[in-house]
Amino acid sequence: MSEKDVLLSIQKLRKVYKTRNGELEAIGQVSFDVKNQEFVSIVGPSGCGKSTLLRIVAGLLDKTEGEIIVDKSKFNPDKEVGFVFQKALLLDWRKIIDNVLLPIEILKLDKKKYTNRAMELLDMVGLKGFENRYPNELSGGMQQRVSIARALIHDPKLILMDEPFGALDAITREKMNLELMRIWSESQKTVLFITHEIAEAVFLSDRVIVLSARPSRQVGSFDIDLPRPRNIELKTTSEFNKYVIDVYKTLEVQ
Repeated sequence: MSEKDVLLSIQKLRKVYKTRNGELEAIGQVSFDVKNQEFVSIVGPSGCGKSTLLRIVAGLLDKTEGEIIVDKSKFNPDKEVGFVFQKALLLDWRKIIDNVLLPIEILKLDKKKYTNRAMELLDMVGLKGFENRYPNELSGGMQQRVSIARALIHDPKLILMDEPFGALDAITREKMNLELMRIWSESQKTVLFITHEIAEAVFLSDRVIVLSARPSRQVGSFDIDLPRPRNIELKTTSEFNKYVIDVYKTLEVQ
């Protein structure tokens, strides 16, 4: 990986929470780079600090030690980061189109200029015709599609996704994985994706980072050399399952 390809560099990141019972070390020390337009997944045991790491990258939490270095010639980390949370977190009283346009209002951009972009994104995520509906009229999977469109509306270079499909049933989750692959291939964004599902990480990613139990540290990194575009049949291949087993074994020895 050449330096010019690196969009985001996480170096010796550490996070310690101060609690009433003393200090709790969530992240021991984690270092890795993310290339421009790369899809990177992070897996690890529950409570190992995956979500904490993502929130630090997003600027929602302060780090204790370490550095997060971004290439400001490629993007502005204050304005060009999109976040997709575990739940869609849509505003019930706003129509779908207005939920998608929410970041535009927060960034104080011209809402009228982005309305057509919002409609294009809703079409891209398969929700054309639902722009004037309200969140309670949509299924869970449809709501997550809205949250993806919302994360893309201001054309960010980096998309952070914190287990966005964790609450969905297995069939809907598979559909959303395929949908995410299609959206990523069309938008060519850089994605940092958190998941508990090893197969999901291998299926989606160019690279899978493996973290240990808390306090987390990086214990593995796997370049996923599988052809794109990917389909469900890929999961039946020996090549795919070898990656899944290798990641699982790395987690198992922790």
